[in-house]
Amino acid sequence: MARIYRTPTGYVVEDGGAHRALEGDLFGHWRAGAEVAAPETILAPVLPSKIVCIGLNYKDHAAEQGKPLPAEPLLFLKPSSAIIAAGEAIELPADVGRVDYESELAVVIGRRATRVTEAEALSHVLGLTCMNDVTARDLQKKDARYTRAKGFDTFAPLGPCIATGLSTDDLSVTGLVNGQVRQQSSTRELIFPVATLIAYISRIMTLLPGDIVSTGTPAGIGPLQAGDEVVVRVQGVGELRNSVRRSPS
Repeated sequence: MARIYRTPTGYVVEDGGAHRALEGDLFGHWRAGAEVAAPETILAPVLPSKIVCIGLNYKDHAAEQGKPLPAEPLLFLKPSSAIIAAGEAIELPADVGRVDYESELAVVIGRRATRVTEAEALSHVLGLTCMNDVTARDLQKKDARYTRAKGFDTFAPLGPCIATGLSTDDLSVTGLVNGQVRQQSSTRELIFPVATLIAYISRIMTLLPGDIVSTGTPAGIGPLQAGDEVVVRVQGVGELRNSVRRSPS
């Protein structure tokens, strides 16, 4: 397993405690090159053409929302302009009411995927990362739609890295606010597993290298306040840590 970090000067591969410059094409042929210092600044791991998110993909989350289990994946999109990196601040817009954290495993697409089968789907995955599907909950209920509630700038913290070589079958997903565990589950509890999601989405839209599929959040969602620190932790990937502040506007 390797972890790949995006930095202002390029990608860096961490493997066995050493950091090496990534040489070649991240979405093609690449190798770990010369050893370098551990990166001081980490950017969001990719700049996707789209972020495809899945709603109600854990049974316990559907129950806490009082909604029936979906018969097929519930898809919505977040704009790539909502992405921030680990260490950056989630901004709470004025006059939108409650804003929630949603801790998720996110999949980074490595190869173009159009109408792929479930058996083929995982071969189109580059690796895994963490995402926080930040949501303006009151707006979501008011609109009965997802776009505005989930599309604000800073509402898609992503990172800190792309972890390669991990199975998606049974990874713990944990959400913490100010050091207290608020969400705790495993990808074995997904209603629709990763291969199913990729195959399903690719029958609707082509997934391009660098695109994100965020697989849904477990039970335990809750509101964020200015001054909070929220952490999404995915087993084998690491921690996505972000502070929370009020929007300066």
